[in-house]
Amino acid sequence: MNDSPTPVAYFTMEIALEPEIRTYSGGLGVLAGDTARSAADLRVPLVVVTLLHRKGYFRQEIAKDGTQIEHDGTWPVEQHLQRLDATAQVEIEGRPVLLRVWRYDVVGQGGFVVPVHLIDTSDKQNSEYDQTLTDYLYGGDKHYRLCQEAVLGIGGVRILRALGYNSVRKYHMNEGHASLLTLELLDERLRAEGRTAAEPDDIVPLRKMCVFTTHTPVEAGHDRFDQQAMERVLGARKEFEMKDGFCSGGVCNMTYLGFNMSSFINGVARKHGEVSREMFDNYSIDSITNGIHAATFASPSMKKLFDKYIPSWNSDNFRLRYAMSIPHHEIWEAHLEAKRRLLSLVQERCGQTLDENVFTIGFARRVATYKRADLIFNQLKRLRDISKRSGKFQLIFAGKAHPADVPGKELMKRVFDAKRELGDDVPIAYIEDYDLEMGKIITAGVDTWLNTPRPPLEASGTSGMKAALNGVPSFSVLDGWWIEGWIEGVTGWSISTNGGSVDSDHDDVEEAQALYRKLEEVILPCFYRERVRFLDIMRHSIALNGSFFNTERMMKEYVLKAYFT
Repeated sequence: MNDSPTPVAYFTMEIALEPEIRTYSGGLGVLAGDTARSAADLRVPLVVVTLLHRKGYFRQEIAKDGTQIEHDGTWPVEQHLQRLDATAQVEIEGRPVLLRVWRYDVVGQGGFVVPVHLIDTSDKQNSEYDQTLTDYLYGGDKHYRLCQEAVLGIGGVRILRALGYNSVRKYHMNEGHASLLTLELLDERLRAEGRTAAEPDDIVPLRKMCVFTTHTPVEAGHDRFDQQAMERVLGARKEFEMKDGFCSGGVCNMTYLGFNMSSFINGVARKHGEVSREMFDNYSIDSITNGIHAATFASPSMKKLFDKYIPSWNSDNFRLRYAMSIPHHEIWEAHLEAKRRLLSLVQERCGQTLDENVFTIGFARRVATYKRADLIFNQLKRLRDISKRSGKFQLIFAGKAHPADVPGKELMKRVFDAKRELGDDVPIAYIEDYDLEMGKIITAGVDTWLNTPRPPLEASGTSGMKAALNGVPSFSVLDGWWIEGWIEGVTGWSISTNGGSVDSDHDDVEEAQALYRKLEEVILPCFYRERVRFLDIMRHSIALNGSFFNTERMMKEYVLKAYFT
């Protein structure tokens, strides 16, 4: 343990620590990893609890027609993690399940350590089924997911106790996956007082100990389980029947459980806070806008540039505002170096040769229908015409669809259909098996970052923040973090049908037309014929957005608003 006797315990279903440690699927896990990194840099006493997904999130292969093929994501646990002696036990369906724990140390710039504890049920004492409970990230059916959440929440608290963390300042639930930890805290209180049944008043002191971050307005992101299934897995509990509790009509909602047991609840961008307050109007919901760990996501060439002109930028991210003083030609050379690295990756992984002098658009994220990866392909003829009239451009895509997300997989195929139809007129590369390292390379190497979610479903988004840090301006629908980071023609460009209103109706055809107009009339002419102005936009992206949308600032907000109150 670190020296502090009262750390903050951060519970998360997924976390991105290294590309080879396949315990993450997307933005939620990357955010968790960046949170741990910034906590270590700032010497915030954080301890992370998560699951050891031995078979990880799947490895992706993509057939020529865009069909996604999933492969086992097994990774060498022993090469990356340290096995600890501590064990704990949870009861699932009345069976005792033994929990083991592994450790990974996130070391900050000053040497401060944030330990990450990964829980593992793969022990021969457990049944064959129970040994698999921590194998797959977001795998299996709803019963499997509920069992996993019991291991994470209830088992996570017990593992902390086995490790000697008997005094914890706050428990931070990174989404509802960890909400069952609140029931274990309640049980601890009852055991300490020699009682077996909870009363409504017992919840009041526990609320002071808990923090909950909600990450999405998408319904599928709020776990719900049948009450009978809850009773089967956890046993009958009085809390299931409590008036104004988290179960209603025979369905238990993990988001409501986390909300009801927390003194501080937040969304992950200002707009997302507003949307969440509309969705859950009985709760007080604040907002803390997400960020990214700057030292992790700055490209090697940009790091050299920042080291030269902005000393201590990586320990004080706000200093990045001085990027406005970096000479244009050096910004461009650093960007070209990152772009060549990306195009080399495309050549290696896709067998395609793209031109470094051609304007390059990037789109890489989880493939879900609301993210609308195919919006830009609404009218292929229009894309060809723009390329001929205003200047050539090329697109680079990456991203995985969840194995059970059939519409997401069909969306991926539509990107490949457009790729075949457009051919050399508008070259498109789709790099398979998107991961943490690839994300760094793509966000730094493209010339603009395209983002086309259907508002208000993009709670925050962090890939555009990584791009901004590397001088890559966003070209995005006004949603999530971009509402806060957008200054038209200064930090990037909006895709808007009515002059930039955030709360307008959204129609795919109209928004595609707005995208085409901005690309043809503003962005491509700026890149090819007003390069100095384009370089100013790149500098502003770093100075205004890179200096603010980082987890250093985010972690300070959590400390002040949630952890030490």
